Amino acid sequence: MSKPIVAIVGRPNVGKSTLFNALAGQQISIVKDTPGVTRDRIYADVTWLNTNFTLIDTGGIEPDSSDIILSQMREQAQIAIDTADVILFMTDVRQGLVDSDAKVADMLRRSQKPVVLVVNKVDNFQKLMPDVYEFYNLGIGEPVPVSAASKLGLGDMLEVIAAHFPDAGEESEDEECPRIAVVGKPNVGKSSIINKLLGENRVIVSDVAGTTRDAIDTHITWDGRPYIFIDTAGLRRKSRIKEELERYSIIRTVSAVDRADIVIVVIDATEGVTEQDAKIAGIAHERGKGVIIAVNKWDAIEKTDKTIYEHEKKIRNVLSYMPYAEVLFISAETGQRLPKLFDMIDLVLQYHSMRIATGVLNEIVSEAVALQQPPSDKGKRLKIFYITQVAVKPPTFVIFVNDKELMHFSYTRYLENRIRETFGFRGTPLKFIIRERKE
Repeated sequence: MSKPIVAIVGRPNVGKSTLFNALAGQQISIVKDTPGVTRDRIYADVTWLNTNFTLIDTGGIEPDSSDIILSQMREQAQIAIDTADVILFMTDVRQGLVDSDAKVADMLRRSQKPVVLVVNKVDNFQKLMPDVYEFYNLGIGEPVPVSAASKLGLGDMLEVIAAHFPDAGEESEDEECPRIAVVGKPNVGKSSIINKLLGENRVIVSDVAGTTRDAIDTHITWDGRPYIFIDTAGLRRKSRIKEELERYSIIRTVSAVDRADIVIVVIDATEGVTEQDAKIAGIAHERGKGVIIAVNKWDAIEKTDKTIYEHEKKIRNVLSYMPYAEVLFISAETGQRLPKLFDMIDLVLQYHSMRIATGVLNEIVSEAVALQQPPSDKGKRLKIFYITQVAVKPPTFVIFVNDKELMHFSYTRYLENRIRETFGFRGTPLKFIIRERKE
């Protein structure tokens, strides 16, 4: 099920970023030992009570006297509005109701999307409430008073926002069907792959980067088994993000990856693997999805007997943080190896939801510990009591030890490699949680 998207919209300096950071808290995680995986601070995953949603921060809308600025800001806000499920419209009690707020309110009213009107910088509810009531004049519902800086009123605000989220039961009919997100930079052939699999031009294919703005769901049946393919907007390098459109296509990719079981990262064989590909693959890695690297346009490459080996070596090098990913060389143009894609998807799906009995896991770990002693520090040695699997998609293991500090990540990786040697786990990341238990 896709997470709802909430966009914060408003004029500059009303406190959008302060609210964004207050709600995101420590949720914006940058994975430390993952080179090349950075996250754009424009979005954050927020959990409140039992509700998860993606929050996006937008640049300030400034309906200035200059028409060019006005139109640019309008366009930017419009993209945020189109992307979001709920719009959080932020105003400032200190500046009071200004003409620009009314212009933004008009835009939001036309969007037909649920809008929550938030009045920020209300540090003293008793004193400032009469000023808050002024915002009823915007005609978009009841103003919710908050102070983002002091974190006042956020619970009430989140309750109003969450009331607009679609019911979780709505997507249940497709829930059993495996979901495959197809991601990658613009023009690598994502839509072409889906069209070739469909045997019909279902997704628009064009040479203009950024044609596919939204994630599109396509149902494909192969050998009697149904799949849902999610085609996403292409991501491009930061320096080339001229239109705000590209900013929001990142959000779309993130939300498509969230909905998927397996992610196919499409790389252009003629360009080779790039830093941008590493960032896109990193989104899937961070979210614990099964990953297949599809190297497209393979028909356009001059080959020797070493070509595949050299290409794969480069890919493994750049994507060194995900050695488990499966690599497949394909051509959407000729259909080369596309049927093999489904075999690989089935294989990765199987490993992504595989469970291993606790007894078997502990045998493997005991053997691994006997072969390579656990690390020690200042005379104290790490002791592993036992390991158990607690979840699938991705397979998640809890290791109980005497001292968490002694469990060096290199030893965790050693244990992971031993588990992979035994069970394969091809194409899927493994997650380890280290817990302390007194002897």
